[in-house]
Amino acid sequence: MPEWTYAQEKPTERLCRIEHYAVTKQQASGDVEFLITVREYVDPPDPAMRFLAQADKQTNQKTAPYTPIGWGSSLLQALAECVQGIRRFPYEP
Repeated sequence: MPEWTYAQEKPTERLCRIEHYAVTKQQASGDVEFLITVREYVDPPDPAMRFLAQADKQTNQKTAPYTPIGWGSSLLQALAECVQGIRRFPYEP
């Protein structure tokens, strides 16, 4: 276990490590940059979902707004799921 995890005394504190990534979505209207925040929890709500990735912008705003997210047991799994969500719908400012 990484030493930062020992800073949490109780699971209710929900201590997590945060990393940021960016991806550019190319569209006919122009490029849009999405900032993705990935949280790695010491004690996740579900042990199979240790990592949560969430985009800073919604897509599909004019129909049914959707915030791309991804859960997973690895950083790659959560990040890839979030990026797939960004690709799924257009960004409609």
